[in-house]
Amino acid sequence: MLILVAYDVNTEDQAGRKRLRKVAKKCVNYGQRVQNSVFECSVDAAQYKLLKADLCELIDLEKDSLRFYNLGNSYHAKVEHFGAKESYEADGLLMV
Repeated sequence: MLILVAYDVNTEDQAGRKRLRKVAKKCVNYGQRVQNSVFECSVDAAQYKLLKADLCELIDLEKDSLRFYNLGNSYHAKVEHFGAKESYEADGLLMV
């Protein structure tokens, strides 16, 4: 299934900047960055549960925001891209 992860981490202090880096690094392990704070992650149900738990543990619930959008397995008809940065195949090989 394709999951869209969007986050907003408060970076007014050093701890916030550190959280931001940790959240981004965790997301890179699961998917592809498509905007500054937005990742598309092709995961199964177990990976999705682990991703949510990991990210919720990293953020500060009083200062930060985290959203998950489940686009499911039939996401091709739900995603449109316009503009810079060519789209990629989410089910394709992810090279790290």
